[in-house]
Amino acid sequence: MRNFILFIFVNLLAVQVSLLAKDCYVSSDGKSSNLGTLNSPWDLESTLEGKKKILPGDTIWLLEGTYRYPDRTSKSAGYIVRLGGTRDKPVNILPLPGVRAVIDGGMTIMFTCQYLYIWNIEILTSENFTMTRIFAAKGSPLPKDYNRPFVGIALQGSNCKLINLIIHDNGNGIGCGNNSKNSEIYGCIIYDNGWKGPDRGHGHAIYTQNEEGGKVVSDCIMTGGYGWTMHAYTSPNEPAHVDNYLIKNNICYNAGEFLVGGANPSHNITLWHNILYGLDMRVGYSAPYNEDCELKDNLIINGQLYITGYKKVINENNRIIGKSDKRPDKPQVEIFPNNYDKNRANIVVFNWTKLPIMQIDLKSFLKTGDEYKFLDPKNFFGEPIASGIYDGNSVSVPVKGEFTVFVLMKK
Repeated sequence: MRNFILFIFVNLLAVQVSLLAKDCYVSSDGKSSNLGTLNSPWDLESTLEGKKKILPGDTIWLLEGTYRYPDRTSKSAGYIVRLGGTRDKPVNILPLPGVRAVIDGGMTIMFTCQYLYIWNIEILTSENFTMTRIFAAKGSPLPKDYNRPFVGIALQGSNCKLINLIIHDNGNGIGCGNNSKNSEIYGCIIYDNGWKGPDRGHGHAIYTQNEEGGKVVSDCIMTGGYGWTMHAYTSPNEPAHVDNYLIKNNICYNAGEFLVGGANPSHNITLWHNILYGLDMRVGYSAPYNEDCELKDNLIINGQLYITGYKKVINENNRIIGKSDKRPDKPQVEIFPNNYDKNRANIVVFNWTKLPIMQIDLKSFLKTGDEYKFLDPKNFFGEPIASGIYDGNSVSVPVKGEFTVFVLMKK
């Protein structure tokens, strides 16, 4: 009886704590002295730094606007985040539904953060629209005359999720090292990050390392930029690893190489159903040996697949279509529904015959009467490429070239 009463008490307490979870609001002109309500929003800086009472299960809502971090030097870490939740009650940060919230100047999620989920925010550095991104300095260190924020989003906390973010025109897109174990990067659109030196391009879409736990990179769209696309890498004598990765359903095109490997031996590398157009996939780099990797159902068009130094390799159903290879006879379409947003999907069109307009069958995703729109990933908030109300028939969508990527949204 005593244990039963304790069980009831613990569960009632859990319900009470859950009910106490609150919504907090911030705006670009909010004040630390405000109440954190919709009509009296806080400022973003003090809220993310943990100067407000944010508890597990709480949600921070961003009102529409641009949140420009005041330090515009290259040493800036952007907005510092010191928040966290629990496995059952994460802290969520996201814009109000239908709202465009832009962070200008990046953000760094500190080591102390746990179970923090960040959704649907746009992250950029506005100086990169007007200042040069071509520099005279060689090598990876940031040029001394960079003179603007570098960080897109730096993830140092563990058990965190970056969901459906739009990250572009930063020095680096996403950086997440060994400490960000058991974290997930999902559905992010990452493009046009980095800079060009006389030796090569620098700055990557994703620069990542991992040792303990696992790391998932899934359903992202990555394109453009100056450096590598996926750069899961360790340099010689660096105390870091490239281990325990699940990388799947990503779409990368017209961008730098896709690398998973480095100078230290890697193990437990899994790549499933990634689609690359115009770039190579490299698994393994300069390590004296690697342990095990599994590659299944990846498609590489106008690029090559390199698997280097692995003791155990599972290599199944991977297709490589080179520039001079014969194309399939019929166009194809692949649809990737979004696991975190039932109204969203990534679409890849293989327009092998280079038709100006494609007929796309959407019955696996849309229902009759659904309102839909096709969006350009690099102009997510711009005018739709095509839109309408679904009537059960194939949808006409204009396309360019043999490979096109869309984000499909429905209401």
